Amino acid sequence: MNGKRQAEEFLSNELKELRARDRLRSLELPAGVNLCSNDYLALSTHSALRTAVLDAIQNGARMASTGSRLLSGHAVEWEALEKEFAEFAGVEAALFFGSGYAANLGVLSSVAGKSDVIFSDALNHASLIDGIRLSGAQKFIYGHRDLNSLEDGLRAHAASAARKFIVTESLFSMDGDFAPLAEICALAERYGAAVIVDEAHAVGVFGPKGRGCVAEAGLSEIVFASIYPCGKALASAGAFVCGSAAMKEFLINRARTFIFSTALPPYFAAQISAALALVRDADAARDHLIGMAREFREALRRAEINIGASESQIVPVIVGDNAAAMRCAELLANAGFAARAIRPPTVPEGAARVRISLTCALDAAIVRRLATELIGICARVREGYAAASAAAR
Repeated sequence: MNGKRQAEEFLSNELKELRARDRLRSLELPAGVNLCSNDYLALSTHSALRTAVLDAIQNGARMASTGSRLLSGHAVEWEALEKEFAEFAGVEAALFFGSGYAANLGVLSSVAGKSDVIFSDALNHASLIDGIRLSGAQKFIYGHRDLNSLEDGLRAHAASAARKFIVTESLFSMDGDFAPLAEICALAERYGAAVIVDEAHAVGVFGPKGRGCVAEAGLSEIVFASIYPCGKALASAGAFVCGSAAMKEFLINRARTFIFSTALPPYFAAQISAALALVRDADAARDHLIGMAREFREALRRAEINIGASESQIVPVIVGDNAAAMRCAELLANAGFAARAIRPPTVPEGAARVRISLTCALDAAIVRRLATELIGICARVREGYAAASAAAR
């Protein structure tokens, strides 16, 4: 068989399989009230970011970075921004990567190796999972936020000479719940492990001046490395890895996703710096968002809708079945709300959901209407599946 034809046939068969299992994804423009966005503080449309970028373009030496940071892509703008972010995070040093994915892959694949052990929360983000795979380290998956499970793993490796790393998100992106960071760090101290925390969905929203959960728990000097992606509440792109000056120097020399990536244009540093200034002064916006999310969660729980252990602006409406999640998203769209059905492998089998992401672009009245619509939609979907099940019997 022709090689190209064989490859195309494979793709076609795989797509058919995804469609049959209600797993096929497609690109869609959000239509209606946007509940898909991670722009938690609604800074993506803020004029200060636009002004900062335009000024930087107008006054900058060049539009493109022209190479990796180790070749021609380094600039005073990045030096200044890394210093600013290190001060914001309360650490010695910060290094900027082109994306959160690149940061997680770069850190984990360089600081850990085949002779090490990584303890990873069962619901960690794909970028953390892939970084662990690339490291070649032995991995121990502990139950989600389960300290007993984590300690069992640490105890089983207590006599080993292997270096140990505990890896977790601070605020889990699909469940909206928090890692018990203080307790994790206590276990790390007891068993000689280093802690790595991904602050993607917490930075900007939680902690003093939006500095995240590590700072909120007073653990900035204890955590080995913390990763702060800028594409959510900071309304930008890229990510900072924060820790010691030695770690920054090590990553510059060993993190392949840093070494072999073209740097972002230097004017982009101005957007992140402007976003940081807004985040530091956003206490009122944070209070509004957190209070609105609390009211929303309480309304859904009163209606006995499964939102898991959500404690944040991320609220999963867990329906279990892939088709049911897609139906819920469709009915929400009909009501004027743009939300997405999240299905395996992004979430575990049988845990398909509609992920509701609240932002400061919403007001309390809209969120109350959303709660009312969701309660009715969930009831309709349950009734429909119950009737179909009875008919099948």
